[in-house]
Amino acid sequence: MYRYTKYRKEGNIVSIPLQEIQKYLLKNHVKPSFPRLKVFEYLATNASHPTVDDIYRALVVEIPTLSKTTIYNTLDLFLRANVIRAVTIDGNELRYDVDITDHGHFKCERCNSIYEFDIDPDALSASDLDGFEVRERNVYYRGICPKCRAEEKAPEFSASGAKEESSDRSAPTPAAYGA
Repeated sequence: MYRYTKYRKEGNIVSIPLQEIQKYLLKNHVKPSFPRLKVFEYLATNASHPTVDDIYRALVVEIPTLSKTTIYNTLDLFLRANVIRAVTIDGNELRYDVDITDHGHFKCERCNSIYEFDIDPDALSASDLDGFEVRERNVYYRGICPKCRAEEKAPEFSASGAKEESSDRSAPTPAAYGA
């Protein structure tokens, strides 16, 4: 297993030598065609856990002959070779991740960003699964990320720089009573 997140620095994309990806794919019995190299490179350098559409839109500019079928087939091959994992946080949205180590995902309900966090898989209790063969473990959380929470709490200012009143009218103001 390899954790390709070393090529991500605070959300910024850092290039990966294609020769390194080629060696990694060959080691995992995947023929490294140019589209496969580029799909893996995109996954490894984009922490957003992209969808097929995200990958296609990004790569078709560089590879005009690329089709969505090629993307689907490449991702399927990568999944079978265990060099990526599929991530389903929302029921109808399949995303992909090159980090195949045990870790969790958090999706912000406001900005839709996906964050990874470390987990201790041995600390997860699955005593009701005695006798089962567990092949995959996923931990998903949804909520509001710190950035969006901070934006919620920040006072809003008008174009003139004056602080705007809250749109929350649950508590009447003194002006409501003619004061």
